[in-house]
Amino acid sequence: MQSVTFDPSRAARGLSRMVPSNPAVEKQVPMEPGPDLELRSWRRLVCYLCFYGFMAQIRPGESFITPYLLGPDKNFTRKQVTNEITPVLPYSYLAVLVPMFLLTDYLRYTPVLLLQGLSYVSVWLLLLLGRSVAHMQLMELFYSVTMAARIAYSSYIFSLVQPARYQRVASYSRAAVLLGVFSSSVLGQLLVTAGGVSFSTLNYISLAFLTFSVVLALFLKRPKRSLFFNRGTAGREPSASASELERMNPGAGGKLGRALRAACADSVLARMLRELGVSLRRPQLRLWSLWWVFNSAGYYLVVYYVHILWNEVDPTTNSARVYNGAADAASTLLGAITSFAAGFVKIRWARWSKLLIAGVTVTQAGLVFFLSHTRHIWLCYAAFVLFRGSYQFLVPIATFQIAVSLSKELCALVFGVNTFFATIVKTVITFIVSDIRGLGLPVRQQFQLYSVYFLLLSIIYFLGAVLDGVRHCQRGRHQPLPLAQDLRSPAEEKATLALSVQDKDLRSLPPAQSPRLSPEDGLGATGPGSGEQRQSDLAPAPQAAGFLSLVPAPSAYTPGAAQASGPDCS
Repeated sequence: MQSVTFDPSRAARGLSRMVPSNPAVEKQVPMEPGPDLELRSWRRLVCYLCFYGFMAQIRPGESFITPYLLGPDKNFTRKQVTNEITPVLPYSYLAVLVPMFLLTDYLRYTPVLLLQGLSYVSVWLLLLLGRSVAHMQLMELFYSVTMAARIAYSSYIFSLVQPARYQRVASYSRAAVLLGVFSSSVLGQLLVTAGGVSFSTLNYISLAFLTFSVVLALFLKRPKRSLFFNRGTAGREPSASASELERMNPGAGGKLGRALRAACADSVLARMLRELGVSLRRPQLRLWSLWWVFNSAGYYLVVYYVHILWNEVDPTTNSARVYNGAADAASTLLGAITSFAAGFVKIRWARWSKLLIAGVTVTQAGLVFFLSHTRHIWLCYAAFVLFRGSYQFLVPIATFQIAVSLSKELCALVFGVNTFFATIVKTVITFIVSDIRGLGLPVRQQFQLYSVYFLLLSIIYFLGAVLDGVRHCQRGRHQPLPLAQDLRSPAEEKATLALSVQDKDLRSLPPAQSPRLSPEDGLGATGPGSGEQRQSDLAPAPQAAGFLSLVPAPSAYTPGAAQASGPDCS
């Protein structure tokens, strides 16, 4: 007897012969692009965006702006640059930060990237053609626009690809920016030292590269969706137009619809603020957000004025002996290495975070104090390289600790709020210490105060670490040991049985009626085996890596001062 086997493919072909073909039905079947086409499409977009990010950083004259302003080309005094020109940068940055953040999302990135390129061109035109202090202050205003617009490049790339590719594209974009900064510094140093190019000619070369980057920005694809304002543009059914709604409900109907839409937007913002308030109860989120605010404020103050300090340490008029570009290139390279190495640090963050921050911060305090007293330019260069590398080591750790348990929208909001408060702290310190309307201190005395600032921060972190250690020891010492079963008396057995019954009754209550334990009860505290620690240990790394590009990347130098770098947090 022969065995009969069932062939599904043959049966399907037989059914296809029995069912008549319908051309109308065949036309309704959409032809979806294959995976190879989609893969090639997003690769082209990412490659072009990374190439744009690289070219936008090629500004070889940026490391030499301070000697250019203090030299015979512009002939400004050191007091004018320190106390009148440079303080305008944090003021204007505070003014344009929030509007630029909202415009980036509302206009869907590419117009803001174009505005950033045009602002860079305006900066270098003012550097080349401006003659007065007012012109240089206007130059600082345009540069603050370029700094605030960095969020457009950092977040634009995530609107082009699927969430599964966030980690890869974040690493690509950050690598492109760091490589551009490094190449720009090396190119500028080679042109000045080996080629004998003057600072003025170097600025013309930078202007040519920036004009080319503006042309590249014109061909960037504008995404259909963004993070907040245009979340539902893609993948949603078309709704009725505004004119149709007004015809359905004439008169006040249009105004009512607009008011309802505005109320909806307000409710989304209110919901996110409520979620932010709940998230701030997490100790690790509070700790690293405070680090972001206060340490980054001090870091940028050092970066803004370090080029002025270098000029005071070595006020040479020979441009071939100025090695600012080499110092910036070395600090960029070390910052990239330390940022990469931070991804391999494996410790119990809930217990050792404050101690790690205290150690890095006291190192920064010592380096800034050394900068304020040394008279050797090469030691000054080396101290700044180490200072910047130590800060960049903590940036990816802070990014991961903040982003690991937050949604993408809430994470962007947290980073924006942290940057805003850091800018406020930086602006207040600038007005008191640097501005001519405040103390108007010379650059060395400013660095002495900045070293005291970092020292106070390190003491606070160290005391917090000691307090956490004492609490941990007390919890371990006062934790009751379980009684042995064979040593319990009958009275203890009855008490244990009563407690178990009471516990069962409590667990049977609905959540609204069950008693809640506070962190002081021992269950809500952060420690070994706590819920927050397990969540941090088990959270996926790709989610945090995707937000590295929401952080302003170390991609530019401060005009008249120094390189302004940050998170890459690109």
